[in-house]
Amino acid sequence: MQLKFPQFFVAWLIIFALILGGCTSSIESSNTSPTSAATTSTQTVSKPTNESIPGMKDLPRLEGKATVVMTVNGAPITIELDGINAPITAGNFMDLVQKGVYNGLVFHRVVRDPQPFVAQGGDPQSKDPKFPATRLGTGGYIDPKTGSERRIPLEIKPKGANEPIYSQTITDKPELQHKQGAIAMARSQMPDSASSQFYFALADLSFLDGNYAVFGNVTEGFDVVNNIKQGDRIESAKVTQGAENLKSPE
Repeated sequence: MQLKFPQFFVAWLIIFALILGGCTSSIESSNTSPTSAATTSTQTVSKPTNESIPGMKDLPRLEGKATVVMTVNGAPITIELDGINAPITAGNFMDLVQKGVYNGLVFHRVVRDPQPFVAQGGDPQSKDPKFPATRLGTGGYIDPKTGSERRIPLEIKPKGANEPIYSQTITDKPELQHKQGAIAMARSQMPDSASSQFYFALADLSFLDGNYAVFGNVTEGFDVVNNIKQGDRIESAKVTQGAENLKSPE
């Protein structure tokens, strides 16, 4: 009988190495049965209430669903953002899309061996083709208003809960899980260190559930995601639906 333990052990070694590397790494998945990008939700929107987290009130929030189309290698990837279950995380990503932050950025880490893992990008430093590839994965979005890196709290909503939990990992099953095609925020070892880096889950990665913030999933174009190579650039990312659901701080 072939033991599966080595593969599981290798996966954890990869995660540990990503954390030590100072890059925000996340794994998320999408539903294997994609829903239409035009789908709207009638659920009650979950709004963060923990204003004791520094800067929470100054972050954009997505109050509902939205759709982003990302183009890589000339082909579209349709992503449904879930502001119902991850309002801060989805709102941050959508805000950066609208600001054009992701246009031209590189997928600096793509891990498929010994088993499919993640395709990670979103480091603003990668826009500069002369920036050393060995240092990619250490950068985040610098807010021009503050001159500092915008960071968002770890946001995970337990299944069946009314509100997300912030700034801590959970052991309960979350509403948004690391299924193949999920999109999640990468972070360092500190829970509240996510900024602009994100990853696509290339396989079901349930062992990451409750540790990283999934905020949406790929509804069309996972074949494009599955063909992303390390060094490929995001040609463009645009909000195509749900722009009115993004609420920016006053």
